[in-house]
Amino acid sequence: MELLIGWILLLPALTTAGLGVSWLIGWRLSERTVARLTGTCYGLATGLVTILCGWMVRRDLTSARLELGDWFTVHSYRFPLLLQIDRLSLPLIALSVILVGVIGAFSQRYMHREEGYLRFFFLLNLCGFGVLLLFLAGSFDLMIAGWEMIGLTSVLLIGFFQHRNDPVRSGLRVFLIYRVCDIGLLTGVALLHHYVGAATVDHVFTHPWPDGDSLLTGTGATVVGLLFLLAAMGKSAQVPFSGWLPQAMEGPTPSSAIFYGALSVHAGAYLLLRAQPLIESSLTVSVAVVVVGILTAIHGTMVGRAAVDAKTSIAYASMTQLGLIFAEIGSGLEWVALLHVAGHIVVRTLQFLRAPSMLHDHHRRYSASGGVQATTGTYFELLIPTRLRIWLYRLALERGHHETLLERMVVSPLTNLSLWLQSFEDRMALAIFGPAKRPTYKLGQLGQIDRTDFQQEAPERRFKVHQSRRGMEGADV
Repeated sequence: MELLIGWILLLPALTTAGLGVSWLIGWRLSERTVARLTGTCYGLATGLVTILCGWMVRRDLTSARLELGDWFTVHSYRFPLLLQIDRLSLPLIALSVILVGVIGAFSQRYMHREEGYLRFFFLLNLCGFGVLLLFLAGSFDLMIAGWEMIGLTSVLLIGFFQHRNDPVRSGLRVFLIYRVCDIGLLTGVALLHHYVGAATVDHVFTHPWPDGDSLLTGTGATVVGLLFLLAAMGKSAQVPFSGWLPQAMEGPTPSSAIFYGALSVHAGAYLLLRAQPLIESSLTVSVAVVVVGILTAIHGTMVGRAAVDAKTSIAYASMTQLGLIFAEIGSGLEWVALLHVAGHIVVRTLQFLRAPSMLHDHHRRYSASGGVQATTGTYFELLIPTRLRIWLYRLALERGHHETLLERMVVSPLTNLSLWLQSFEDRMALAIFGPAKRPTYKLGQLGQIDRTDFQQEAPERRFKVHQSRRGMEGADV
């Protein structure tokens, strides 16, 4: 029965590989075929998760594992391919397969006749595979692979509309922030090998979650816990790394739902929940997690109330709830945090998917009430002095200047370093190989090339595509 764990992960991997190969060889699959492959994959995965859950309940098991050997071994280091499912990962795996399938079905019509339809579903399935790999990983080494897949697909879907410069720029900013914060996860896992001798969950903790204790204590636990917190802050958009979240709304609405409403932003909370015994063994880390969560919740509440568009408002609402989840994890309320994560995933996904309809419903309700609607939070706002309230409102409109700080302290230094390294490489190549013609690309040029190719199509075809899109927008589907 443990083989079902492998099949749950293998189904999205096969679907992703099939869509990727068809994309590379230029084999154009119909939209219906692509959507049916995705739906069948996650429908079967949902059935397998249900069977596995029933088997574990019947056998009264708290965890199950599947060992696939070692990927490679270097001296005393080994990279085990270990898949594990327990009381922490099981509910998140079930939600993942269900929601990816739902978003795939929603995207079949939402992305209809969109340029890059196959590319979107390929990235969606790659995201699903990365999420399942993250949740099923029985070692922190393997968890890094799923963590990086989620980050890569997130960045690529932010820049999905590559014919415009803003999505591409936003994707690069998010990528740079991810790179900086992921140093925490990579360094933390390396230190686990140094302190404990292994990075598998059963070697670091004494018992399955949540009953285990950490074998690493003292200064080592503090250092590793703070590094894990750094990685979680970047992935879950916690203060001060929260400025990338509104920029991530450049992607399609279904990708916003799966990444910033459902799965991706909760990866940081999952990492802290997985390392909960390690966090509890260090008071410094626990306090730091609580402080970061409370500051993020306050920041998200203030900016969300001053947001002027629906998706940004929902994004900051997600940030607020994630801050509360971090505070719960730091306080040792792991079961409350897990239930909060599961409920927030479902509610926020629905809100992102219904964002356009929600605006329509709001206007209808506003008209039906005669323009009089109750506002929330007014009582607490009146408790704040007027001058301070005005200053806080201006600060919220500027989103706490977090985007500016990230631009100056993270994005610009890394961009300048990358440009210097590219210039150094060009000078070295010139000195070694002599002058040669090398193509150079600027930011957004790839999207401009694709847009030019589309503009060179026959005018009749462009007119038919435009008319068909107008018909779809006006249709009652």
